[in-house]
Amino acid sequence: MIHLGISNLHKKFGGNHVLKGVNFEVNGPELIGLIGPNGAGKTTLTNILDGAIKPASGTVYLNGERIDQLPPYEVARAGLGRTFQVTRSFRRMTVLENLYVPSLALGNARSRSELREKAMDVLEFLTIEHLRNEFAMALSGGQQKLLELGRLLMLDPDVVILDEPFAGVHPRLMDVIHAYIKRVNEEGKAIIIISHQMDSIFSLSQRLLVLNFGDLIADGPPESVKNDPAVIEAYLGSHGDEVAA
Repeated sequence: MIHLGISNLHKKFGGNHVLKGVNFEVNGPELIGLIGPNGAGKTTLTNILDGAIKPASGTVYLNGERIDQLPPYEVARAGLGRTFQVTRSFRRMTVLENLYVPSLALGNARSRSELREKAMDVLEFLTIEHLRNEFAMALSGGQQKLLELGRLLMLDPDVVILDEPFAGVHPRLMDVIHAYIKRVNEEGKAIIIISHQMDSIFSLSQRLLVLNFGDLIADGPPESVKNDPAVIEAYLGSHGDEVAA
């Protein structure tokens, strides 16, 4: 069974204590929303989980293997994949070539025909198979998001972290992303969604984590978290209407 264990994570940038002893576990194919006001530490936490930065202290274990000191490509091999808030496609490669990269980079043993068949299945599911020969630079912002989701499907990780997958996405493509999330979760993958799009977070998530100034202030079912006084206080002001959504 999938197990991601985060224990007592701390991170500082200069005098700014960004994460303050964060603890939580993911057990099995959970679908988790990670929310919090701007500056709460969500991106820093994600960057630690995927190996982009190292914690000042604390540990991250994935399926019994410690991963917090591994480089990103080793974290990917261990079974954790993520998307980025700002998409990072290979802009001068075609959509189809972009999908080949994860499998080739990790040395997955597939023949050329198997790799193409898998990639075409992914493109069809994401409704962008007609763009397979387009250069990634020609895609819209929403299509770029779909391409990045496609690369994750090719990687086939146990844990998927989606960083603002709904930002700037056309409503029609939003439906595709929702379907993607549900399908990947139903296939037995754990998913952590970071988003300010509260309608999507509350409709999709089975569990919510709330960060505020580096502290994990809530962890539980969405309805319970929504009414937590600490969460309401954290979102007062410009974000108060989002929590009430």
